[in-house]
Amino acid sequence: MFQAFDNPGPGRPLARAHWMALLARAPLGLLEPALQAHAELPARWLRAPETGLMMVQGRAGGTGERFNLGEVTVTRCALRVQPSDDCEATVGVAYVLGRSHRQVQLAALADALLQDPAHQATLDTGLLDPIRRHLAQQQAERQARAASTRVDFFTVARESGSAHCDSEEDME
Repeated sequence: MFQAFDNPGPGRPLARAHWMALLARAPLGLLEPALQAHAELPARWLRAPETGLMMVQGRAGGTGERFNLGEVTVTRCALRVQPSDDCEATVGVAYVLGRSHRQVQLAALADALLQDPAHQATLDTGLLDPIRRHLAQQQAERQARAASTRVDFFTVARESGSAHCDSEEDME
């Protein structure tokens, strides 16, 4: 029931899981321009965008027992797209945090198009690569903010110890 996209597991194909994880975290500003040319493709809703709550679970220390952390707002949808007459229709599914119906529609459209080999290469370079760069930049910014609050206790102890030694020498 629980699936982690960051933990592959044996014999599990990861290509679609990776792009779905990227699309779920992609900002609307990156999805809109990359999928603008594909917006008029014939699509049929299998599940129109709907917003609801989902329970989020956590683990103490990352390894302990699961516990319910709280609820988050999630929007989901599913659609069927037929990119061209000679291609088979594909189903795109998306879940995103928040209430953005447009974001989830574009993520589902991208999922459907990425399953078509004719669109996969262009969308990988035109959509997924910018998303990867954006998410890597966000991660680096978060790490830099966290690193700025880091305290090196060894250095503090050494500095306070050296100050203490200097004052003892002065006393002699």
